[in-house]
Amino acid sequence: MLLRRPFGSRSTRRPRLHLLIVVTLITLVVALWYLLRYQFSDEHDVRWYPPSSNITCNLHEMPCSVELGELGRMQLAIPVEGPIKPLVPLPVEVRLDGIEADKVMVSFEGADMDMGTYRFPLGAESAQHFVGEGQLSICTRESMDWRIRVVLDTDQGKVGSWFDLSVERSLP
Repeated sequence: MLLRRPFGSRSTRRPRLHLLIVVTLITLVVALWYLLRYQFSDEHDVRWYPPSSNITCNLHEMPCSVELGELGRMQLAIPVEGPIKPLVPLPVEVRLDGIEADKVMVSFEGADMDMGTYRFPLGAESAQHFVGEGQLSICTRESMDWRIRVVLDTDQGKVGSWFDLSVERSLP
């Protein structure tokens, strides 16, 4: 013999279930919005200054500079002995001229292959000199092209530029 629940108790559970489903969906949407906002906020809030197309610079040999419009100038250096290699901690140095920053973030990403984005915050030696370490991952190609993005957090907002770098594969 089956026991049946009274009709009233079943109908009171449905609105509660619907309410819990709606609350769960709203929570998931809000969490997804925060996640996406956090993930992509660096790229959208930045005023980018492209490097000059008529100036070539080789980070393997010397620091490279870029004009940040009327704000000033930024210089990136990776001071290593010999060529820059993957899987080796790299000293990274950013110097500013005519502009000051509170924070500097350097990111390495594959220029023509999705290798992920590796972000490294630099420590402030002064408001115009930042140092830290970064590292390139290894690639199966003989040569990998990387884009190094530098984002400055300044009083005028976030500003940035990029530098391109080609790295030969080295075997451990």
